[in-house]
Amino acid sequence: MSTQIETKETEDEEIEEQSPGERRREIKRQRAENRAKRVEAELDEAEQTRRLKVFRYDPEVEGKEEPRFDDFIVPFHKGMTILDALIYARDHYDSSLTFRHSCRQAVCGSDALFINGKQRLGCKTQVGDLEDPIRIEPLPHQDVVKDLVVDMEHFYDQMHAVEPFFDPDETPDGELEEQRQTPENREYVKMATRCIWCGACMSSCNIAAGDNEYLGPAAINKAYRFAMDEREGENRKQERLRIIEQEHGVWRCQTQFSCTEVCPKDIPLTEHIQELKREAVKNNLKFW
Repeated sequence: MSTQIETKETEDEEIEEQSPGERRREIKRQRAENRAKRVEAELDEAEQTRRLKVFRYDPEVEGKEEPRFDDFIVPFHKGMTILDALIYARDHYDSSLTFRHSCRQAVCGSDALFINGKQRLGCKTQVGDLEDPIRIEPLPHQDVVKDLVVDMEHFYDQMHAVEPFFDPDETPDGELEEQRQTPENREYVKMATRCIWCGACMSSCNIAAGDNEYLGPAAINKAYRFAMDEREGENRKQERLRIIEQEHGVWRCQTQFSCTEVCPKDIPLTEHIQELKREAVKNNLKFW
């Protein structure tokens, strides 16, 4: 015990004699060594481990400008999600590993990733359901900012392009009276309200990949959510239909169902797009 104390005191004295820059580097090196020892011990104790192949890219750091894949071995336990595995890799291997996450309950939509060739939510995807090695990449058809983080600005622009807000023709007379909706109508639009703006559907869409002006399935679904709501004003509904029936609106959809297949909230996106096509046709029918 006394030997360990003396060794620790000697190391501390050596660090104090160094310059501030050398001292910071030495502390960082010691932390890395301790972290490596801790990881090695945890991997030895783990009953199972899994290998992650994670996309890395950082245009602002010399030597990291070229995209590559880094391997991380993580201890596996039942119920472990991809997000759990990424957090372990970041906290135990490389603190510069960058990805988005927030609620960890499939509500915020911030951790949409391309996992083993499919758009998925990291917090919802079970590690145990995937084959090794698990390949984790940023969403395709999006500009990569760093590692697994993509630029979502264009996606948000498309979502706002459909003007996602109510504009009823009439409002209740009473100041505290609510805008009423029948249970039947609520059930009709219920699935469309579940969108969490994760961008998985947009990333999977071949049309959106080739047409930067295409509104995309998420934005069209958002338009559906309001256009089919009975509380929407009739004039507002007509304006909304004119937005979605433009050249880069619903008619660009080729009914490939890729958006529906990857939606983490099981929204029938393709079906909603087809319904809006029918509404657009009916809106333009003339019988005189």
